[in-house]
Amino acid sequence: MGSEIVGVPDLGGAEEVEVIEVSVAVGDIVEVDQTLVVLESDKAMMEIPAPKAGKILKLFVKEEDKIEKEGDPLVEMEVSEADGSVQDQSETAIESGVNDEPETNDEPGASDGSGLEGAAVSDQAKVESQSSDTKAATIPETPTAPDVNLTIQKPADNASAQSPQSDDANVPGEVYAGPAVRQLARELGVALTDIRGSGPRGRLLKEDVQAYVKSLVKGRASSGGSVSSAGGRGIPPVPDTDFSEFGEIETIKMSKIARLTATNMHRSWLNAPHVTQFDDADITELEAFRKSLKAEGELRGTKLTPVPIILKACAVALANNPVLNRSLHSDGQHYIQKHYMHIGMAVDTPRGLIVPVVRDVDKKGLWQLAEEIAALAAKARDGKLTAKEMQGGCFTVSSLGAIGGKGFTPIINTPQVAILGVSKAQIQPAWNGSEFLPRNMLPLALSYDHQAVNGGDAGRFMTELVSLLGDIRRLSL
Repeated sequence: MGSEIVGVPDLGGAEEVEVIEVSVAVGDIVEVDQTLVVLESDKAMMEIPAPKAGKILKLFVKEEDKIEKEGDPLVEMEVSEADGSVQDQSETAIESGVNDEPETNDEPGASDGSGLEGAAVSDQAKVESQSSDTKAATIPETPTAPDVNLTIQKPADNASAQSPQSDDANVPGEVYAGPAVRQLARELGVALTDIRGSGPRGRLLKEDVQAYVKSLVKGRASSGGSVSSAGGRGIPPVPDTDFSEFGEIETIKMSKIARLTATNMHRSWLNAPHVTQFDDADITELEAFRKSLKAEGELRGTKLTPVPIILKACAVALANNPVLNRSLHSDGQHYIQKHYMHIGMAVDTPRGLIVPVVRDVDKKGLWQLAEEIAALAAKARDGKLTAKEMQGGCFTVSSLGAIGGKGFTPIINTPQVAILGVSKAQIQPAWNGSEFLPRNMLPLALSYDHQAVNGGDAGRFMTELVSLLGDIRRLSL
């Protein structure tokens, strides 16, 4: 056994690159071509693959580090001395001028690449050059570092493979995946352009390929052995627009939290069939009770807002309607029933939406919940939450009461199966059987995953929640 330093390859003319993702940790066992680090320049993104299989001994960089020269160390690996068949990454980056992207049973097509792309996939190109089954890959030519998100063009037939200008050729689509993922896709006989990535910046992971193949198998079984050629195809991306043609613009980089939130929300929306149920809770008596505790709250140094009461009511309603306190198993044949009440609360921060989790809500009193909620919200706004404080939620409450609005449809925070949206309370006339009286009404919106929750389950939960908020004495029953 020996150690090997994986360094920065040829930067393709880029003056500076940024480390945007460290895909491994010290102690990880990695395979050949598994992504170690992802770098990004002004015009390109590249993955640095493992030149050999081994164990990660040391990391020399972290996310957001700036790298200015070729050869700077990135990772130190422990590798087998006998494994000398893989060419050094930096040498391959310089020598490789071809970037083939083989797929399954298609005619060969030319591929041209240099700079960052040559370094990112050079090792894979050596293995792929031995295969006769290839697919055309076209890379935009640029005097500096080209975009590493290869544009894959899958020919419609042999003629289109030989003639790139053929009208029958499919529209190219971009793929962001590492060499190991591409090899797995070839082994399984699937096209990467048909798969949507769930990794950072939409990168394709091995799990995405495996899940896609699993869905094809299930589809074939349910359809008697045939699968539509259009089945599973990803949603076409929105084409870029040059907004500068219409006026002055500014391109601002999204924060990491904003990118993760966008990815998670998109995944949740695509995977969970959403249904939203609306209702209004009469919180006239609740508000009177809460305001009566103002003096006690000042003595305790804690302000009792409506949020602790809402979370407590949700915990009671979840206990009596456990269907909403479960998650679907990935095999599609089971569900996980949770016997704890950890509830997340969405917090609007300068860095984006963050959801800390309040644990064991059903076992705590209102004052204790008020203190924990205030502390977690403050940590969220200061960017000091730990990963553990944002994990383990079984239900989420998203409140816009302080901002306003009459209602909204919240997106489920999968793998949870339900989320409660709370809007701003308003005084409205309510009929008591003989006359209209002014009542403080709180708009509620319950979004639920119709795969796990039926309308009757959601209706019973919402009815009980409205009842609990209308008479908080029921929380003690």
